[in-house]
Amino acid sequence: MKFIEIMKQNKPAIQELSNLATTILKEHYDPIIGARQNDYMIKKFQSVDALTKQFEQNYHYYFVCDEVDEKVGFVGYYPRENDLYLSKFYLKKNHRGKGIAKEMFEFIKNQAKQLDYSTIVLNVNKNNAVAIRAYEKLGMIKIDQEKIDIGNSYYMDDYVYQYLIK
Repeated sequence: MKFIEIMKQNKPAIQELSNLATTILKEHYDPIIGARQNDYMIKKFQSVDALTKQFEQNYHYYFVCDEVDEKVGFVGYYPRENDLYLSKFYLKKNHRGKGIAKEMFEFIKNQAKQLDYSTIVLNVNKNNAVAIRAYEKLGMIKIDQEKIDIGNSYYMDDYVYQYLIK
């Protein structure tokens, strides 16, 4: 796997990231939360405008590329006071179950170590059984749950997972 950092000044790459996110998220989340809420969330969090603002808030995004340089997924994180927050961890459906998520998580752990963090935290939708299984397989533990109002009468109803770097 190769990880290609997306720079905030690279508008074509941000557009490509938004397109990739839309493809993955529509396929994965429409059945979980419904197309209307998913479309709202994609616009709110994965549109070019939203991504551009996230870069200004110290988000870091990377394309995940396979051995023939196809972009098969992406990761996004940002440093917080006490942990590295793993905001995005997405892989195209036809590339799941091949050990790629493990490589992606190793990459995130290395990023956390370089930034001198010993804890990684993420949120996952309570009904996202596929992701929950993957995160638990990677050694993450459920530490909390939260319901976040994201506007337009929509909520993110999530578990909070944590990974302690040894």
